[in-house]
Amino acid sequence: MVTVDDVRRLALALPRTEEHLIRDRVKFRIGRIVYLALSRDETELGFAFPKEERAALVASEPEKFSLPGAGDMRYHWVHARMAALGTAELGELITDAWRMCVPAKVARAHLEDALPPAPGLGRLRAAAAVFGEFPGVDRSWHALVADTAPGLDLSGAAHRTALHRWLNAWGCRIRYPREGEPDPLGAGLDAWWARHVLPAAPLAALTDREIGLLAAAYADLAALPLGRRTLGPTAAAKALFALRPRTVMPWDAAIAARLHGGRDERAFGRHLRTGRAWARAALAESGLDEDALTAGLGRPGLPLAKVLDEYLYVTLSHSPQKAQVRA
Repeated sequence: MVTVDDVRRLALALPRTEEHLIRDRVKFRIGRIVYLALSRDETELGFAFPKEERAALVASEPEKFSLPGAGDMRYHWVHARMAALGTAELGELITDAWRMCVPAKVARAHLEDALPPAPGLGRLRAAAAVFGEFPGVDRSWHALVADTAPGLDLSGAAHRTALHRWLNAWGCRIRYPREGEPDPLGAGLDAWWARHVLPAAPLAALTDREIGLLAAAYADLAALPLGRRTLGPTAAAKALFALRPRTVMPWDAAIAARLHGGRDERAFGRHLRTGRAWARAALAESGLDEDALTAGLGRPGLPLAKVLDEYLYVTLSHSPQKAQVRA
């Protein structure tokens, strides 16, 4: 359950927000535009929300969300029961409402420095359930682990081939060389591996320096030439995850664009800082170690970095499942 003080703390941290008491109701606004309003008894929070999406939101969790009164239906507005909200979810709702009311450049400038709020165990568990239902979802990962035990080492040609095969299983479409042809991916990976020493700390324990090393390694790997193209941001992030599965939370194009607005070295560093913050929050909320946590979330034997990536895939990349994750 969240409180009025939680709302105030989160809202007033956002640029241009002012608090006002209007007809015995606490409201938060940008200029003259109200984007948050508490009911007089402070049990409900009204917040800005896209009209075209609110019916689905209310239908997904009717015990938590409700439509505004008839007089307010023309506005971009929804109500939520304070007692049904968690702090992380409240932060998401407030930030999204605020973004609807400020210039895009103000939102970008603020959000470049502010990491996305952690999703909470409920949302991670719901996303894990959705992801786990995809047919054969773990088959290629288990095959890669078995083929490269006790760990992926790109100094060996067999391991480079195994990584190539796994990347293509996840849609990277990297051409296999014909017999007698040069192998640009294999040669490039071999040289890249010799240039970089990758941190191996768990995601939650990464230091800023280690994140900088990983971001630099990512940028170098993404630029790896493969004939007329480069390896690219998605394949580079997935390859880093394969090499350090407990350390690196990967991404795809949709995740990078929605969370960070880019796919360069700086954006990937921010992505790893986001993963670190989320991993720490999940471990703290659960009180468990990483293996026990992922087992409790329904994904036993997998690293927390992958479970967080699965959450992002389900909520940002695989749009048909978004409503299910809110349940």
